[in-house]
Amino acid sequence: MAYIFLTKIYFCHQNWLFAEALRVLDGKGSKTNPLVLFAPQARLFDEPQLASLCLENIDKNTSDAINAEGFTDIDLDTLMAVLERDTLGIREIRLFNAVVRWAEAECQRQQLQLTPENKRKVLGKALSLIRFPLMTIEEFAAVNPKPRVEFIDRPRCCLRGKECSINRFQQVESRWGYSGTSDRIRFTVNRRIFVVGFGLYGSIHGPTDYQVNIQIIHTDSNTILGQNDTGFSCDGSSNTFRVMFKEPVEILPNVNYTASATLKGPDSHYGTKGLRKVIHESPTTGTKTVFTFCYAAGNNNGTSVEDGQVPEIIFYT
Repeated sequence: MAYIFLTKIYFCHQNWLFAEALRVLDGKGSKTNPLVLFAPQARLFDEPQLASLCLENIDKNTSDAINAEGFTDIDLDTLMAVLERDTLGIREIRLFNAVVRWAEAECQRQQLQLTPENKRKVLGKALSLIRFPLMTIEEFAAVNPKPRVEFIDRPRCCLRGKECSINRFQQVESRWGYSGTSDRIRFTVNRRIFVVGFGLYGSIHGPTDYQVNIQIIHTDSNTILGQNDTGFSCDGSSNTFRVMFKEPVEILPNVNYTASATLKGPDSHYGTKGLRKVIHESPTTGTKTVFTFCYAAGNNNGTSVEDGQVPEIIFYT
């Protein structure tokens, strides 16, 4: 570090001192951790060439960088700069474990007890840069401290009991295409319910992300009662994948509604041997909720009672 400092003081960027500092990262000098060089020397002394070389080295040797001496001594800004990168060559669970080690060291520096709350405190926004969805279920189960999820857990007065769902298809086939046209199906129910989402089919080409707009429309007035511009990830199976509304949509008995989904993504599975009438019976009360499906007039991307998308409606009674 003295090399760079002296170089800056005497404005000798091209002399052998600055070159020697870069030789460290080219593998021709000492085995200094590139994270230590990056934090905060390259940023403090405004050396973009050195900073870029540090980050490239970290990308190529991420595991070595986070396990090498000095990692737990870097500052929070440097830690966040590294966690923001899309090009790190390491599994997310190993990166998380390294971040926990840094948090433990920072707690000791601040003379705080090693509790999950204090680790979250010293990490601050850095914890949100860990890409938890990239972990397997087993890896995430072992995560500690877990990230706080700022969702309201107060029950809705209108949503009591258990979540229910119905599927209108009896068989699944392959290759349903999308070109910007909505898949739509019309339906009625025999009693008041609250629809909270749809189950949609995903890609036939393996794990894929879709963009989707879902809507429930009052058919007679063409009024949109609920919608959400969102997305979902699928695993390539023929299962349905949940896509939820922002708020429950009230559905009244014997009123025509249209369920609509506009997907952007590759060809997907689709349902066949559709049922015109689907009955859900409560296992506790025996109450029956009867869905009746009809063809929705207009261009529906091919979806009908017999075939297509929007196989599943998720609801509360």
